[in-house]
Amino acid sequence: MLNIHNLTVSFQGEDLFSGITFQLRSGDRVGLVGKNGAGKSTLLKILSGEQEYDGGQIASDKEVSIGFLKQDIDFVKGRTVLEEAYEAFTLIKKLENQLEEINHQLAERTDYESDSYHQLMVDVNEIQHQYEIHGGYNYQGDTERVLQGLGFQQEDFNMPTDTFSGGWRMRIELAKLLLQNNDILLLDEPTNHLDIESILWLEEFLKNYSGAIVIVSHDRMFLDNITNRTIEISLGRIYDYNKPYTQYLVLRKELREQQLATQKNQQKQIEHTEKLIEKFRAKATKATMAQSLIKKLDKIDRIEVDEDDNSVMSLHFPVSIMPGKVVIEAENVSKNYDDKKVLHNVNLLLERNSKIAFVGQNGQGKSTLAKCIVGDIPFNGKLNLGHNVQIGYFAQNQADYLDGSKTVLDTMIDAANEKNRIKVRDILGAFLFRGDDVDKYVRVLSGGERNRLALAKLLLQPFNVLVMDEPTNHLDIKSKNVLKEALIKYEGTLLLVSHDRDFLQGLTTKVYEFKDHHIKEYLGDIDYYLEQRNIQNLREAEKRTKTVSEVKEVKTSNKETYQNQKKLKSLNNKLSKTEASITKLEKEIKEIDFELSVNYDETISKPNFFENYQKKKKELEKFMESWELITEEIESLN
Repeated sequence: MLNIHNLTVSFQGEDLFSGITFQLRSGDRVGLVGKNGAGKSTLLKILSGEQEYDGGQIASDKEVSIGFLKQDIDFVKGRTVLEEAYEAFTLIKKLENQLEEINHQLAERTDYESDSYHQLMVDVNEIQHQYEIHGGYNYQGDTERVLQGLGFQQEDFNMPTDTFSGGWRMRIELAKLLLQNNDILLLDEPTNHLDIESILWLEEFLKNYSGAIVIVSHDRMFLDNITNRTIEISLGRIYDYNKPYTQYLVLRKELREQQLATQKNQQKQIEHTEKLIEKFRAKATKATMAQSLIKKLDKIDRIEVDEDDNSVMSLHFPVSIMPGKVVIEAENVSKNYDDKKVLHNVNLLLERNSKIAFVGQNGQGKSTLAKCIVGDIPFNGKLNLGHNVQIGYFAQNQADYLDGSKTVLDTMIDAANEKNRIKVRDILGAFLFRGDDVDKYVRVLSGGERNRLALAKLLLQPFNVLVMDEPTNHLDIKSKNVLKEALIKYEGTLLLVSHDRDFLQGLTTKVYEFKDHHIKEYLGDIDYYLEQRNIQNLREAEKRTKTVSEVKEVKTSNKETYQNQKKLKSLNNKLSKTEASITKLEKEIKEIDFELSVNYDETISKPNFFENYQKKKKELEKFMESWELITEEIESLN
């Protein structure tokens, strides 16, 4: 589908990567990984045709369509969620406009016997036929199904897109891409703003996707569940293995160890040969032998060991001053957004040096309570900060507050005061902004580099209570580990909003679960919380969280619980098979529709064509009905 040969890209005279060669084939699900700034997003932009490259070639099959989900998106103001999502169907919308125009003319004209009126009738029939072939009567239902899968409610569909946050607008853009049925999907950090339900839905969608997919993500679980191939960009080179990310890491480590062992043995042979050359060179009778050994040495293909980019940021969060014993006390805190209730009479007391995790589905109020605590939004109830409390706040979209027209250095200098201004370059160096990097404009930084800059900027203010909302978004895996270690060593009070179980493990000592407008306290770490919930991972915990007004507690015997779990497993397997059948039939029907549009007469002349065509449509309807019944049964069991 796509061939990349000797691709080279340079910035400011230095190669970002050089001589990259690989192929993309149908069915490839590639995890594109590497450090922040390694060139992952740049490579996606080049593959999509949005950015030029300095050397090499990119060749593709004819009429290959590429969909690209970027980190930064921009919508036309005034459109509703549905209207923006419908932009995925450019041809269908064009046909709709043509039909509307012709029908308008037919309604106004009375010259029914004229040639021009007859031509309008011919045109409307032809356009209606094309409209049906391209899914004109199905696209609205498909759009609503995908939007709901990504977390939108029916009441959201007719709201303007500019009333939604950047994360929700990204979901709309993702919905458009998924609806376009492109041959190649390029996804840049698709899970950053998705809650657990939506991530699981996206995983299932991508598993059944027939084209090629390239995903930039730092979510190891997502990569392992979706990908069958990993390409890592490191120090200007790529490492390409037909394995998911975790398996790739094992293979890469084994390969490097083999290279080191082989290189060591080769070096011993070279040293031995060099000693023989020196020994024989001094003797006239051995001069010929010495020359032979020298030639042999020159022909040796020296074994090189793959370089590892082990540079990581250095992070330490200092405590400003000692606060009082109680740092935050919330009493009957409530928050509504218009008619939507988010929090209701929430009570919370955080003591000095405690480390807290907020967990639960998106929309349950985790970020809202964090914003209430730092004073970002108004609320009802009481919320008091303790004596000498100084809060440092890292918002979920913290990097969006950076000014793209400023350089990295100017961003830090403008945020500094007289006391710490002289430390700005040292802080930037600790966050891997060294040399000419400090003169880069913020707008050219990758998502991970912006996050690192936002973290560096946070250190310029004094704090003894640190509130962080999804701080690992866009950070590469090594940077996430550094951040985690720094937070473990932090001697102040930590309040952390996150879905990332690996990140939370061993980091927090108390968990608050957000559900049904209230919070529930678990006096232990994230593993204790999961144990109490009797589930294996945080994803499953959030998948099973349901937002309902009343929850009836039903005591079920162990036998009944086992039977329910067994039935649920069977239903999930049945659902997966049904979804696979639906995808297969939709693809077959689409191919037939395409044949009709290309060569109508030849296609309909095939034996039993219409009988087989209608049979497939009826089968699809049955599978859709079955899917709805299975889904309802699963929801009732959950």
